[in-house]
Amino acid sequence: MNKADPRLPRYQQIRDDIAARIAKGEWKAGEAIATEAELSTTYGVAIGTIRRAIDELAGDGLIERAHGRGMFVRRADFSSSLFRFFRLGSGDQPQLVPQSRILSRSLETPSTEIRDKLLLAQTQDAVRMIRLRLDGGRVLLREEIWLSAALFRPILDIDLEQLMPLLYPAYERHCGRIVARAKERLQVETASKEVAADLGAKPGDTVVRMERLAIDHADMPLEWRISHGLADQFVYEVDVH
Repeated sequence: MNKADPRLPRYQQIRDDIAARIAKGEWKAGEAIATEAELSTTYGVAIGTIRRAIDELAGDGLIERAHGRGMFVRRADFSSSLFRFFRLGSGDQPQLVPQSRILSRSLETPSTEIRDKLLLAQTQDAVRMIRLRLDGGRVLLREEIWLSAALFRPILDIDLEQLMPLLYPAYERHCGRIVARAKERLQVETASKEVAADLGAKPGDTVVRMERLAIDHADMPLEWRISHGLADQFVYEVDVH
């Protein structure tokens, strides 16, 4: 068992240990984890304690129960999350799947902000990618993506086709890292020269900036992403009850 905080209740310690085992790839996304009886034996506790730990994991969205089949590592789907904010196609057309174009991949010394986001040491490098998301031939988003080089160095060398259209399956396939959830933040700002050039806009044009911190099952940050899109394509819609 991974080192746990002894101040926590036993079920919480077990919950954290199972989450860490998932993050390390002991159970892959979509795979069944051990049964409650097996976990009870492994941790030397009653079934009720295991069920409380499983309830916590399910409530946090890390696993899901399938009646009569077992408990499975939940595979998060971020394929369209950013695009709930932007128009794809015309209003009377179904939503399209955006295309991807990676402009650059490089090994770089990250800024203090990037180090803080990814919990990197002073001596650690990072992988930086610039990617465009397109609707037909029109650029919809520009993305600046930062990853720990210690965890994601293979991303620098694999064929670009293996990184498209979605990155998170590539992270899992080539680096063994699973994104479980993400925190997102939106704000409006003016486009820098670099951002404007990639979006086909003018410096100073209004853009929407979306920051995303992607996190694994053990609550460790995996990816810091800054996306920019033109404000005139931005749509916010929510159901209020």
